[in-house]
Amino acid sequence: MRVREDSGAVAVDGVAEKPLERMGLTVVALGGNALLKKGERGTAAEQRANLASTFRKIAPLLREGELVLTHGNGPQVGNELLRQELGAAEAPPLPLYLAVAQTQAEIGALIAAELPPVAGREAVVLLTRVVVDADDPAFENPTKPVGPFYDEAKARELEHERGWTLTEDAGRGWRRVVPSPKPLEILELESVRSLLQGGSIVVAAGGGGIPVVRRDGRVDGVDAVIDKDLASAVLAAGLGAEHLLILTQVPAVLRDFERGEGEPIPELRPGRDEAILDGLPAGSMRPKVEAAFQFVLATGGKATITSADALGDAEAGTTIVPASAP
Repeated sequence: MRVREDSGAVAVDGVAEKPLERMGLTVVALGGNALLKKGERGTAAEQRANLASTFRKIAPLLREGELVLTHGNGPQVGNELLRQELGAAEAPPLPLYLAVAQTQAEIGALIAAELPPVAGREAVVLLTRVVVDADDPAFENPTKPVGPFYDEAKARELEHERGWTLTEDAGRGWRRVVPSPKPLEILELESVRSLLQGGSIVVAAGGGGIPVVRRDGRVDGVDAVIDKDLASAVLAAGLGAEHLLILTQVPAVLRDFERGEGEPIPELRPGRDEAILDGLPAGSMRPKVEAAFQFVLATGGKATITSADALGDAEAGTTIVPASAP
């Protein structure tokens, strides 16, 4: 991961009616609720409406300065795998890494339709590959949730009938899990930088990026889904971003997040607060905090974890800053 030499930070302190004061580059990682709400089927119309709503809430952030958007794809890639399985008798199923690529294009097309009317500038969607280690232990221990939620009875049935691995996801139901190796390098980093120089908002590392490994002087796709927040941290550090903003469905990290209880945590500092990770669910909030810690340690910059609804509230959100910050 490339380390930025300066230690500037960006404050996200605007409201919908007032432009945000911005410096440098911001990387915004959109949470899953920017695309799908609880109980929705995931139609294109639902996802477009949700994106439009999210973009209106963060409009001041979108209208000025250098900006990169990333997004998740858990439900979408799970649904794509299900479509391929159901249609396997008529068309050959594709490997998981290509399902990730397909959802990058799918979600990117929806973002490209809904973002420019709010931002007032072009959005460019970039197919993005992310290097992982072929020997990452994650390949032997799948943990990344994909696809829809099921009740426990249906989950057990799917484990028996399809050979899937399913686990409970933060009290919201049961989901299929697949390998999630750590992201090491963004192959299209310089392309992102060039597009930013042209004034576009860049949509990159969708779904955590297409996972690839280096073999014999080339890169090959590998079946996994990379966590989008960890990939966003690698991307943000490589670009020398000043701020990593992770949007999720809750206003802040809670002290007892596993049970949805406790007071919000206004500030965290890597090197001081790692113990918080032990109480966070691995499939949801933990990688967000890990990503924020990783970015701050690598750059000396600032990260924020909050919701789109709370973004304009100076009292909301969890801010992650260096341990040496005043």
